[in-house]
Amino acid sequence: MEAQNPESKADFVHKIKIAAKEADETQYWLALCGYSDSYPDCKDLLVKLEGLNKISGKILGTAKRKSPVS
Repeated sequence: MEAQNPESKADFVHKIKIAAKEADETQYWLALCGYSDSYPDCKDLLVKLEGLNKISGKILGTAKRKSPVS
């Protein structure tokens, strides 16, 4: 939601990068949950998260091509 109102193109890219980092961390924790018998199966969430990672990667790639922001 934060990236919906960026102050600039650079701010937008920065916020999408933060979202990508958060997704990576979520993937880590979901993978850890998979090793515990007391947590429900998270495989379906990991599959959905993979899709979100692909989307954020595409957004970053497009935004970087259209802007001199790194």
